[in-house]
Amino acid sequence: MNAFLQPIQPLDGEILLQIQQHLRVDPLTAIMKFFTFLGNGGWFWIVCVIVLLCIPKTRTTGCAAALSLIFGFLVTNLLLKNLVARPRPFAEIEALIPLIAKPTDFSFPSGHTTASFAVALVMVRMLPKKIGVPAVAVAALVAFSRLYLGVHYPTDVLAGLLVAAIGSSLSVWFMRKKSETKLKS
Repeated sequence: MNAFLQPIQPLDGEILLQIQQHLRVDPLTAIMKFFTFLGNGGWFWIVCVIVLLCIPKTRTTGCAAALSLIFGFLVTNLLLKNLVARPRPFAEIEALIPLIAKPTDFSFPSGHTTASFAVALVMVRMLPKKIGVPAVAVAALVAFSRLYLGVHYPTDVLAGLLVAAIGSSLSVWFMRKKSETKLKS
């Protein structure tokens, strides 16, 4: 694991143990499993992008969301996970019990979080708040579910959010610039 994560590792682990000890209850576990399911492979967010692309009024938003999702996948899943190679928390913290099947890829950053916020942050910037705000709330629940279920460290989730914030900002900027250029010509 990279040296930059070493100093935060004990605090990261302690947060997960506190969640395990104080927040886990059966009804909430079922809810958290559902939200993690929404993030599996980014399927829910891919469906959102497809719907946005199919509606002429939201096509520009759909393009920005697609670009953001692709950026997040490339940076998170292809670059950072392999570069940092952080083991999952359950492999490092003996007392931590994961509540879902143990993922086999690296932990840093959270792909579920990146995909969720990559699309939701575009939606909140480009669509009415009645659509964008619930999208961000779902993304936040997906991200928290990864901690609750014991498969990511808090810094994994924060890094996924950061990648998504950068990707969504660049995508929204690009699509707005493209629209401005189109209007001028």
